[in-house]
Amino acid sequence: MQVQKSFEPNSNGAGTLYLVATPIGNLEDMTYRAIRTLRECELIAAEDTRQTRKLLTHFEIVPQKLFSYHEHNKAASGPELIRYIIEGKNLAIVSDAGLPAVSDPGSDLVKLAIEAGIAVVPVPGANAALSALIVSGLSTERFTFAGFLPRENKDRRLALESLGQLEDTLLFYESPHRVAKTIEAMLEAWGPRNAVLARELTKRHEEVARGTLEELLGLLNEYPPLGEYCIAVEGESREQAQERKDAWWQDLELEAHVTHYEGQEGLSRKDAMKKVATDRGLSKRDVYNALLD
Repeated sequence: MQVQKSFEPNSNGAGTLYLVATPIGNLEDMTYRAIRTLRECELIAAEDTRQTRKLLTHFEIVPQKLFSYHEHNKAASGPELIRYIIEGKNLAIVSDAGLPAVSDPGSDLVKLAIEAGIAVVPVPGANAALSALIVSGLSTERFTFAGFLPRENKDRRLALESLGQLEDTLLFYESPHRVAKTIEAMLEAWGPRNAVLARELTKRHEEVARGTLEELLGLLNEYPPLGEYCIAVEGESREQAQERKDAWWQDLELEAHVTHYEGQEGLSRKDAMKKVATDRGLSKRDVYNALLD
């Protein structure tokens, strides 16, 4: 077991790893503590050094040393950064926007630091997903952050199938190039749930759109997506969850479920598969592909 007392000096003479939140849009998202921490740390690691230099220049911060640390160089850079901290240097890590280590390679550096017995201290601030949640109007009692969905269709369907059975409000990140496709996949998997699309949060052109998934898809088709998106979607209702659990077909294989509707209700195979998809909260395509397999 490891117990960390963050504000006591490290007994082993090592420095500290600070996780410093940066603005998600508006430069005033920056906290006084974040500015002070970046000024005091000997080292700063950044996902994009060009972006971070702009931020540091704005707040008149002159770093002693600025390192590049991102998804493609973390295997080599991570151990080097840990070595500097062990030698007694304090390191602040930042992402391009928001909290480092959330859908971000900073999480790997945190693991390395913990394994090396280094103190890890959060310097909290703005976060896009939570900002979208609190303005969504959806339930904030329980929520699940799912980040970016898988790119492959099969992996995305499996993820949506699993997430769709949660009663939590679901939070996602998505790029403007993929957001319409993602909303379409959600609609196909879950039906007309209430959802929110938030973009350009805390920036001048901040926009929050609320409606059903179908309505939001229509909005994206009418107005080309711009900027990075946060998506919040209501979870499965308790009534829906109970209906799913009590369903008579729970123990049936997919083929047997389809055969039931063909035999007992005289439906065509196409209509039977459509009804099975509705029962199970799947898309017709999922049922078709599963039966082909």
